[in-house]
Formats: sequence, C-alpha cells, structure tokens
Amino acid sequence: MSKFWSDAIRNLEPYVPGEQPKQGGITKLNTNENPFPPSPAVNQVLHDFQVDRLRLYPDPDCSRLKQSLADHFALNVDQVFVGNGSDEVLAHTFMAFFRQPLPLLMPQFTYSFYQVYCDLYGIDARLMPLGDGFSIDLDTYPTENGGVIFANPNAPTSRALTLAEIEPLLKRNTESVVVVDEAYVDFGAESAVSLINQYPNLLVIQTFSKSRSLAGMRVGYALGHPELIAGLERVKNSFNSYPLDMLAIETAVAALEDTAYFETTTQQIIDTREWTIEQLNQLGFESLPSKTNFLFTQHRSEPAADLMQFLRSQNILVRYFSKPGIDNYLRITIGTQVEMQLLVEALKKHPALA
Repeated sequence: MSKFWSDAIRNLEPYVPGEQPKQGGITKLNTNENPFPPSPAVNQVLHDFQVDRLRLYPDPDCSRLKQSLADHFALNVDQVFVGNGSDEVLAHTFMAFFRQPLPLLMPQFTYSFYQVYCDLYGIDARLMPLGDGFSIDLDTYPTENGGVIFANPNAPTSRALTLAEIEPLLKRNTESVVVVDEAYVDFGAESAVSLINQYPNLLVIQTFSKSRSLAGMRVGYALGHPELIAGLERVKNSFNSYPLDMLAIETAVAALEDTAYFETTTQQIIDTREWTIEQLNQLGFESLPSKTNFLFTQHRSEPAADLMQFLRSQNILVRYFSKPGIDNYLRITIGTQVEMQLLVEALKKHPALA
C-alpha cells in the first residue's frame, strides 16, 4: 500500500471486471457482451460524424438522448437521467439515496459492484438470503431500511421476478428508495418502468451495453420520479458535468430508435439461449431459469473450477466465481449460434462428459 493513500481507500476491495483477452482466436463468453454488432444506424452515425465537432464540449444535459428515452418509455424528460454506463448511474444512486442511518437491503448473491459502492461510500448493507434455486423473496424484506436494490433479472443467477412479485414491496415500502437494476431485462423479463408513475420512490436503471450492443460506448440511464432524477443530477453535477461524449449520445439515440434491429437480435439471443440450455442438459448440466443473455449453470458431477480451466484450454472463456455458495456454478454468456456450438463441442471433449 502506498503511504500516500487516504485511509478511506486502504481497505477497499475493487470490483474485478471479466477478463478482456489481448490475443485473438478466443471464444469470449465471460462478460455478457452482445454477440451482434450495434444497429446499422449506429454505423451510419459514425460514418457521418463531423470530426471537427470534437473540439467542442458535448451537451452537458444530453438533451437529445433524454428526449429519445422519454419518448421511448412514454415518460417526461424530467423523469430521465443518463450517465457514463449504468455503473456510473449506480454509483450516483448509492451516493444520492443510500447513505442513510438504516442499512441498505440487497440480495446475498447479486451484482458484486453493489458491495463495492457500499464500501466506497460507507453504506451499511444487509444481505438478504436467497430462497430455493437462488430466488429473491421480496416478501422477507423489512420496511425498516435505508433503501432496497436488486437486479432484475438478477446477476449472476439469471433469474427474474415478475411485476406481481415486485409491486407488493413497493406498496408497503414507501419511505425509502427502491432501485430495480434492469441491465438484462430485454432478454425476456418484465420491466418495472410501467410502475414508475405509481410509486415515487421507484428508480429503474438500464443500460445500452447489453441488448443495444453499445458496451464500448458506456451509456446508462435511470428512470423515475422527477425528485429522484433531480437528486441524481445534483450528484452528477458535483462530479462530472459532461458524462457522455458526442458519439455516445448520437449512437445511443440511433440504437434506441432502431426497434426492428433490437427486436430481431434479442430474439435470436433468446432462441440461442434455449438451444444451449437443452444441449448443456444433455451433457449433465443443470441451468437456472434464465431471462438474461447468459446462463448460470452447474454440472451434476464435475467441479465448475475444473470445467472453467478445461474450457480455457480450448480457447473458450467463461466466468467463474469462487465465492462460497456459488462456487460450483459457471456463468456462460450467450454468443452467436456458432459460438455456442463451439462451446458444446468443446465440452464434449472433456473426458468426463464425452
């Protein structure tokens, strides 16, 4: 540790992103990236962009993108917040709403960045146990809390809650902010956006990284009551007035407006996901029900860590978490049909699975 570090960061355990290999020839199924390129409309934006504009600052309010999102979700512009990826939006959310005397409630197994933000901002977190099959039971969440956050569908478990399971929490938990992190919602789950106008304490966070194929552009957003959005804007303007560059704003608008391409590619991923589940089942795997672009799966006899290493030897990357309780599962991103066929054929070469 450096003697120049402040005491506040000495004990931080930063988030560890999935491996990004530098060499070619790798089938990359470890970071839940979309296997398809962005909409052709995005390519047109990049082709037509006037480079001379880059000498100017971008719009600090991202007005065009906010209006596009408001139109898409049938909301008002003052119900939309945008940021540099949903991770930044989440960071501002933790700062704006969760530094409270009572603990923040979140699932025992969920997106690991939540705990990092708690440690960074000095937020007390209470981890709520998951039910059978890693299910989230919101009925067990007490109303005495400093906020509630959960990913829906959850990561890394891939399971989704229905609106019928979410709304009872909102009806009884009215004195703190409830955040639904919907990074993967477009792959078959129900969005809570439809509940925003009924519940002023509901904040829904989404991203362009997954279903819109813009992980490299870093665009995320939050949708909620104007008072919640105003709180996020206060944090944002105390941190970085220009979170999105010109290209990010324009490509995000283009991707959002190309509904046909979005629907086609997400359905292809869903279809490939269901095919992969069946193929893995025939090889002795048991996968949790998935409404995401990944699977959370375990083999009936072979340790997950060993399978991960074997796949690496076959130039296929998948994600493995060594955390007790989920350390016998692999998280496998759904790639193209060809990539998933490579995965299945590689697994068939394993001595215990052949």
